[in-house]
Amino acid sequence: MTTVAHAQPHAHGDAQHAPMSFWRKYIFSTDHKIIGIQFLFVSLFFLLIGGLLAMQIRWQLGFPGKPLPGGGILPESMVQNGVILPEYYIQLVTMHGTFMVFFAIMPLLVGVYANFLIPLKIGTHDMAFPRINMWSFWLALLAGMIMLSGFFVPDGAPRAGWTMYAPLSARPDLSGATISQKLWSISIVVLGLSSVMGSVNYITTIINHRAPGMTWFRMPLSVWSLFITAILAVLALPVLQGAAILLLFDQTLGTHFFDPGAGGQALLWQHLFWFFGHPEVYILILPAMGMASDIIANGSRKPIFGYHSMVFAIIGIAFLGWIVWGHHMFMSGMNPTLGSTFMVSTLLIAVPSAVKVFNWMGTMWRGNLRFHVPMLNAIGFVSMFTIGGLSGIFMAATPVDIPLHDTQFIVAHLHYVLFGGSLFALFAAIPYWYPKMFGRMMSERIGKLHFFLTFIFYNMTFFPMHIIGMGGQMRRIYDPTIYDFLKPQQPLNVFISYSAFALFAVQFLFAFNFLWSLKFGKKAPMNPWEDNGLEWSLPNPAPHGNWAPNTPNVYRGPYEFSAPEAGDKDYLPQYVKLPTDRDPVPAPLPATH
Repeated sequence: MTTVAHAQPHAHGDAQHAPMSFWRKYIFSTDHKIIGIQFLFVSLFFLLIGGLLAMQIRWQLGFPGKPLPGGGILPESMVQNGVILPEYYIQLVTMHGTFMVFFAIMPLLVGVYANFLIPLKIGTHDMAFPRINMWSFWLALLAGMIMLSGFFVPDGAPRAGWTMYAPLSARPDLSGATISQKLWSISIVVLGLSSVMGSVNYITTIINHRAPGMTWFRMPLSVWSLFITAILAVLALPVLQGAAILLLFDQTLGTHFFDPGAGGQALLWQHLFWFFGHPEVYILILPAMGMASDIIANGSRKPIFGYHSMVFAIIGIAFLGWIVWGHHMFMSGMNPTLGSTFMVSTLLIAVPSAVKVFNWMGTMWRGNLRFHVPMLNAIGFVSMFTIGGLSGIFMAATPVDIPLHDTQFIVAHLHYVLFGGSLFALFAAIPYWYPKMFGRMMSERIGKLHFFLTFIFYNMTFFPMHIIGMGGQMRRIYDPTIYDFLKPQQPLNVFISYSAFALFAVQFLFAFNFLWSLKFGKKAPMNPWEDNGLEWSLPNPAPHGNWAPNTPNVYRGPYEFSAPEAGDKDYLPQYVKLPTDRDPVPAPLPATH
């Protein structure tokens, strides 16, 4: 058996880069890794904001009419004698969804990991357009600040729901939020510009800047998923931008695109929003799928089961995502034939999604499993996403969706996909690539405690929502106890609220682990997870310029675990050259600046 030396592929370092000031290196940086870390801290801030809003929603639903703890510090326009007012409650519902979808989950999955991982995983020095990359971050931050400022204007935050349905959103005088409704529209236009700039950069980098030997089917599934996600974002975000511009015209110039009272069409907003909105669901979940695939293969010490089918499943999900937006609108009086078409196309998405789930299970089957924190969270992602996908099949069937559509059942489904799915994947990805970002390891003990408590309280919070939804509790309701038929369900609402508070509190374990490890975490070895990816050939943290002035050669796929050729190791990195390997012919790299 041949023993292979696992050495880094080329000399690395940043000696060729002139020294930079603190502001140039860490604030106005064009280094893809620093930009990814900037996205990470800003997105975690907005995740905290969204979580605080959710806790207030759960207080109102669990304990309607009781003073909110600490409510005395809120303005009288939000609370009365400490009790949440209906006007403030709909602001909470609107801004919780907006912050979580647009400013927490999307930048955490795409902004952070597309920026940080793509150049490292494909073996290049930086993004194709580093300055555009820098501006994509600052525009995203600007959009978030504009959205957050809606809480501080005299008439309060927007009150039309996070989907901003017309005519309520098109006529700010109806909701009483004249300024903040316009700020919402402006923020979405700016955020769309940021996302498109970033996505064009990711697509260009992956197509043109792969290292010699990094063929399409040697790319890790995380890169494939980010590539397809970027294509979705380039095509979907401009639709929402255009809709937001039309909405802003209605709000400021007196046009009537979406006001049916003046000849507009409220349904036009729904079509435009959900034509963006359903690809957005996959923008939020495909990167999670890719990163979970990398981590599951590593934790199983096996090649990913059905690599090619996984790639085609990602492409299939992305394609089908464009032709199913109408399933959000079965209640809108849709023609039954059209509704049936959307129903069938939605059910078809279950096929590539199931392919991925069975491939993950096949990867773990009889693997030499290592239950480190990233692996535990990746398994949590698969299990929670599966439950969310199964409840999605209910929603796809028109006769089932109609009675369940405006109930807590939908809230449960959405959170099983976007919390149970996306956030569990992030709890896997953050500790996994933390050494590459900061040069230190997060605590395994705290990480495992965080995982198990999160998994338990998460299911205690969201699974009962299926039950109260089937019992008829509406979503966005202010006080369930005013309806006699909902009063028997109120003990479940109290149980859900206590579970949600516990779930929120547990996240401070993660925050402590994340921040404490920055200074006191164990210094990370070169390849702490014994992985095959190119990024683990660099020191921790990765230097500016990555491998500059050289690039690594790639000799094989990303999942060569337990390969006989690996000798006394159970992994065979992409950059290790065996005696039988031939050097790839290097393609001329396009200029990076």
